Amino acid sequence: MKITLVTVGKIKEKFYTAAIEEYSKRLSRYCKLEIIQVADEKTPDNAGEALENQIKEKEGDRILASIREGAYVIALAIEGKMLDSVELSEKIASLGVSGTSQIVFVIGGSLGLSKRVLDRADYLLSFSRMTFPHQLMRVILLEQIYRGYRIMNGQAYHK
Repeated sequence: MKITLVTVGKIKEKFYTAAIEEYSKRLSRYCKLEIIQVADEKTPDNAGEALENQIKEKEGDRILASIREGAYVIALAIEGKMLDSVELSEKIASLGVSGTSQIVFVIGGSLGLSKRVLDRADYLLSFSRMTFPHQLMRVILLEQIYRGYRIMNGQAYHK
């Protein structure tokens, strides 16, 4: 199975980079991992709704251009379905059994995802009703994917 993360913006802090590298290394035992970073748009202070939508659309164009035809797309969105770790593991496993060869997880920028990206998604996943920095969300998502593979394989992992 190939797991792709399509994310908006670059990682700036070294501690996030170190954590992402660690989970990428751990995941290499279970899947082929690819992380695609698309450029973010600068959002001026006091930007109106129209400008914010325009920014989300530009970022959305970059995201959509990075998604291959036939990939199963899981977009991270507050309005998505909340799963526990076992349920996420089961979701990934069932996609693999059904013949899905690539799962693309999409993490939007600071304004979220455009409607077109949400419409393209096969599944909307929420980790919480809270908002997290998109850099931290990469670490959390990778950890949960890793945990999911450990669960799938019946391997111990702290609870």
